Amino acid sequence: MRLPEENEYSNSGLFMKYMAVGVGLCLLLIVGTVIWTNKAGEAKKRKEAQESQVLVLEHGEDTAGGGQTGNSQNENAGTKTAAGGNSGNGQDGTAQTGNTAANVPGTDASVKPSANGPVMNFNGTKPLEEVERLYAENKLVASDLDFWDMYPKNTPSGMGGAAAGTAGNAAGSQNGGENGSSDGEPYARYDEEAEREARKEEEKEEQDPSRDGKHTKVTLANGEEEWVLINPYLEKNTYDYTKLKMKNDLASYADGNTFSYVGADLSKYNGEVDFVTLKQSGVSFVMLRLGMRGYGSGEIMLDEKFTDYITKASEAGLDIGIYFYSQALTEEEAAEEANFVIQNLANYQVTITYPVAFDMEYVPNDTARVEALNREEKTKVAKVFLDTVKNAGYKPMVYGTKEWLLKQVDLTKLTDYDIWLSQQEEAPDYPYKFQIWQYTREGSLAGADGDVHLNISFVDYSEK
Repeated sequence: MRLPEENEYSNSGLFMKYMAVGVGLCLLLIVGTVIWTNKAGEAKKRKEAQESQVLVLEHGEDTAGGGQTGNSQNENAGTKTAAGGNSGNGQDGTAQTGNTAANVPGTDASVKPSANGPVMNFNGTKPLEEVERLYAENKLVASDLDFWDMYPKNTPSGMGGAAAGTAGNAAGSQNGGENGSSDGEPYARYDEEAEREARKEEEKEEQDPSRDGKHTKVTLANGEEEWVLINPYLEKNTYDYTKLKMKNDLASYADGNTFSYVGADLSKYNGEVDFVTLKQSGVSFVMLRLGMRGYGSGEIMLDEKFTDYITKASEAGLDIGIYFYSQALTEEEAAEEANFVIQNLANYQVTITYPVAFDMEYVPNDTARVEALNREEKTKVAKVFLDTVKNAGYKPMVYGTKEWLLKQVDLTKLTDYDIWLSQQEEAPDYPYKFQIWQYTREGSLAGADGDVHLNISFVDYSEK
């Protein structure tokens, strides 16, 4: 173990001395700073006290007849405006402030500076003589120059001093009598502006289609969104969607007055279907595609699985409806499609207990024939098909998405037909009345391969 040497003790003592000297110097610096701060604060207070001295305006002696000031509040307000009026005469650039007191009864025409401190006008500002005295004595401060309100507001250029003074006196008397001061005018203006802004915001909110309760949002085929005005004359649906239940991909609805029935719409793309198992899964009805018109060729074709499906569905005891995929461009083609349906149902007319639906759609990622039609033409084509089917003894129905029903056809001309709504949401927001809702295109059911389009009907068409 190494022992400390003598020079190590010596260095330690020297360090302690330096440290003591340093601490002493720091204490002296702190004490000096505190003393200097206190003295500076006292000097600042004395200066502020001297500058804040204000004397009461020296009034002239009361006269026997009219020397008394009367109501000081109204006279002060009038004097303030009168001073502003006379100051604006514009002669040689001189503001004749001293003459203003002569316009007010009971006041001295000259305001004299006092030896005890700065003199104040009635309006709380210093007269020109006092400002000049302070400037000569080098005692003028920024607050002494607060005399801008002595000048009249909105005084036209070129108005003479007497005319301006008269206008100022009249305005001062009126303001003094009503409010006692004109200082509230800017605040009143700000309140009016605030009210206008509030009204604008209210109008914006009323005009906001997402809040006015008069519009519904539609997603267009190109993905854009649009708020569509709800027609007040079309019958609205009254379903309470809090009563809507979902279990194992099967939806159900019951509110005491209305009950739902589960259905599946099927085409050749569903392949082999076991309709007995399908019914055991909870399905009550099926909507079968009878046929279609080619969206490019325009040729009418029977669905390859229609005959097989309708036979087996009937044997399984399911209620049956059908739909036709239309691409008709004219009323003649629409009648041709409807007659094709009627001919192929000739042997199954007793079997059809659910509606015959008209299904016109665009084609994803391709161009359909019906894209050449406008809204009115699509509506006419649909109406011809539906009327032809109705005249043959079937229940006609219009199938479509929310966008198709609200934007592509005119529902006011299709009010005689039931609606089959296709909207894949937890609950539909279609505003008008509808009878069948296709709630998913990706359902899974025992008895059918792949994705199954599932529906619920709010009407038991088998009882109609």
